[in-house]
Amino acid sequence: MLLGCEEVYGLKKMTEGGITGHLIGYALPMIFGNIFQLTYNAVDSIIIGKAAGEAAVAAVAAANPVMTILILGVSGLCIGASVLMSEFYGSGDGECLKKEIATTLVAGGVFSAVVLVLGFLLSEALLLWMNVPVDALDMAMLYLRIIFVGFPFTFLYNALSSALRSVGDAGTPVKFLMLASVCNGLLDVVFICLLELGVAGAALATVIAEGLSAVLCLVYVYRHIPMLRILPGELKADRELLKRTLRHGCVTALQQSCQPVGKALIQGCINQQGTSVIAAFNAVNRVDDFAFIPEQSISHGMMTCVAQNRGAGNSRRVQETLKKGLMLEVLYWVCICAVTLLLRTPVMKLFAPPGSTEMIRAGVEYLTIMAFLYVMPAFTNGMQGFFRGMGNMKATLAGTAIQIFVRAAFVYILVPRMGMTGAAYACMAGWTLMLLYEVPYYFYCKKYKWVN
Repeated sequence: MLLGCEEVYGLKKMTEGGITGHLIGYALPMIFGNIFQLTYNAVDSIIIGKAAGEAAVAAVAAANPVMTILILGVSGLCIGASVLMSEFYGSGDGECLKKEIATTLVAGGVFSAVVLVLGFLLSEALLLWMNVPVDALDMAMLYLRIIFVGFPFTFLYNALSSALRSVGDAGTPVKFLMLASVCNGLLDVVFICLLELGVAGAALATVIAEGLSAVLCLVYVYRHIPMLRILPGELKADRELLKRTLRHGCVTALQQSCQPVGKALIQGCINQQGTSVIAAFNAVNRVDDFAFIPEQSISHGMMTCVAQNRGAGNSRRVQETLKKGLMLEVLYWVCICAVTLLLRTPVMKLFAPPGSTEMIRAGVEYLTIMAFLYVMPAFTNGMQGFFRGMGNMKATLAGTAIQIFVRAAFVYILVPRMGMTGAAYACMAGWTLMLLYEVPYYFYCKKYKWVN
């Protein structure tokens, strides 16, 4: 069954052929896809800043950590499930592959419904806990509640794209994100600039675009990929696979959620520094997100390659994947360091409302330091992808928790004294402690044959 589908649809296993080529071929579509996905929020920020003012930018920035916690939670569940999907695909077990997809859809659907209800009920309390300024609170709450309506679409897209990537098709989901990003940009212009809906217009544009990407992905799978097609009668959770999925997925979801939880704590400190600092922090976070995309995409490629080869029992290619993946990460860092130093001022001017000189100055100082520090998450992302592919989700959780909460602690110490440069040095502290945990733990696991 699997071999026939590979011949028809060009799906590839990473258990044979050049590993570097597999990683690059897998990462490139994901890079483009994630850039388009982040463009949703970047376009919102730019248009809101130009058309609605600094207070509106601050409202979106304040709401973003809460929204991201939940989105990354679903993403984590899908990443955990995709490790199992990749193992089944690598071993040639098509029946278990379909059962795993159905189990993921059921579990994620229930989670999405819970998030939708709780999101409406708790959004105001969360924003108040984060010390959101009074002049931005109502707008931030409105933005969040509209985004929650589109949350089921976010889950469906993540689940289906994870299934496609687990069988080697990383390109198709990108096409749908490209169409959705164009839709998002056009709707931003209509809702914000023409209809003057402000943050509500930005949220509506994002929800509609997310819905489009999810529907297109669903239609494609049902029409063209029989091995991934789940019919209504098959949409049920397998008890044993559900346990494994939750064991992997819940730990990964918790790990994914650690970052935004920590960022929410960090945002609470930033929110006390004034509107200009909030706006600057929002802008540099967008830059960071774009800078991290290739590092994270290479990491996802490493995860899939490791998982497929582990399923096939090829330990030599598992270790080779780590080595070649980290080499790609370092090569990318050389490029992003140069680009960040070259474009840091023009980028900050792009995000800044007219006359926001203090916002631009703070952002440029931050990016100057971060350009050199981006090498550290290149290594941490590579290690995280390897651990996920080995099924060691606890290691990824521990590493992420160390990084983000150390960073948050240093933000509260440094930012009130040093401003945005303190935020950059806080990142360095977090990544340093994360590597001090991950590298020795890798050698420990290697010595004892990956006993979890």
